Amino acid sequence: MPPTRRPTVPTTPTTRGGRLPPHGVLQVDWPFFGELCRALALRIFREYDPELVVGIAKAGVIPGAVVASILQRDFASIAITREASGARPTVIAGPPRIVTGKRVLIVDETCDTGDTMKLALAAVRDLKPAAVKTAVSFRTGDYKPDFYALETENFIILPWDREIIVGGEIVMRPDYAEKLRELAE
Repeated sequence: MPPTRRPTVPTTPTTRGGRLPPHGVLQVDWPFFGELCRALALRIFREYDPELVVGIAKAGVIPGAVVASILQRDFASIAITREASGARPTVIAGPPRIVTGKRVLIVDETCDTGDTMKLALAAVRDLKPAAVKTAVSFRTGDYKPDFYALETENFIILPWDREIIVGGEIVMRPDYAEKLRELAE
């Protein structure tokens, strides 16, 4: 009897939560971003009527302000650190007290594990809103916000932080440049 071969399973590196790493790049330009915000605002309008939109600083403030403007609602922000070193995010500037008794929508640009969104939700809930829901431009992981414009596993390059100042010069953000180099190889 010939020896049996055990099937080999290719190993693929994964990110947090066991997800596969991004397999492509989604380069978002301003017109596409505008369309995403309009679609997101329309979805929210049809299912929820927030009185106040709270954007998570830094990047969530941009889609949050646009969605608030389209919905003709007041806008505020909450600042949460996002440490690259893997440390848990922390609230550095909480939501305004005006959330008390209001229907609130919390907006961020992306949502992967949900750690940032959960922290923002807890901070808003501490102030006793009438209701609170969540929205993101891009759902990129297992956490499911109440609303999202697009679901993708791609690495996302956003128009507002594509270029940054490094050493006094405006350059492409290093992680964006690295990802584009990887894909070109």
